[in-house]
Amino acid sequence: MSVLKRNNVHILGSGPKAMVFAHGYGCDQNVWRFIAPALSAQYRTVLFDHVGAGKSDLAQYSARRYSSLQAYADDLLQILEALDVEQAIYVGHSVSAMIGILAAIRAPERFDRLVLVGPSPCYLNDGDYIGGFTPADIDELLEVLSANYLGWSSSMAPLIMNQPNRPELADELYNSFCRTDPEVARQFARVTFLSDNRADLPLLTRPALILQCADDAIAPPTVGDYMHRHMPQSTLIRMEAAGHCPHMSAPQETIAAIRSFV
Repeated sequence: MSVLKRNNVHILGSGPKAMVFAHGYGCDQNVWRFIAPALSAQYRTVLFDHVGAGKSDLAQYSARRYSSLQAYADDLLQILEALDVEQAIYVGHSVSAMIGILAAIRAPERFDRLVLVGPSPCYLNDGDYIGGFTPADIDELLEVLSANYLGWSSSMAPLIMNQPNRPELADELYNSFCRTDPEVARQFARVTFLSDNRADLPLLTRPALILQCADDAIAPPTVGDYMHRHMPQSTLIRMEAAGHCPHMSAPQETIAAIRSFV
């Protein structure tokens, strides 16, 4: 099967440089609809769905293969190779921020710089490191997700979005969660929330922009600070946007931050 079909790849614009967008957990490429078109006049924008999400080929999903974030990084590199992309600007949200970092460490020639939206290398608190969740928090999250995925989605979507005056955004996120195959969602959640990629941060040789949102329940400010300290060529921007999804709730602020960096 074609890699481009497997990951439901779409290309907008025809600029000389590629800008690649990767969605976060429970979402698909549609979340970039407020961002990608604004940049497609200058860049060849590449959108795709992780295997198991959106309109990717679900038949290609294997819990054994996708048991680590590296498998998703490998998929990303296959997409870039298929499109003959080098020196790309990569924009990754949430877990896809780390997926992009892993891919850029393995094949730095494919990347010019990375934009990391609400990133976290480790969600668990560990000594002086504050990831935002205790082991009990993660155990409870995964248990509820496994027992009642729709209930979990309904309670988590407003918390993740953190836009109480715009309930339609939480509804959109909830509906996106509901479109994801529950078994894939459970496995991807486990891989995401139990991952620890702190040791990989210093290995990134490309410039990276960290977009840290206010009142982010998934990636607190301590995480952005930690990443900035451990990534030699990083820039940290503290956004006014609240919640974990500024590309949906504050697209203009997000676009301006990306443009200022690239």
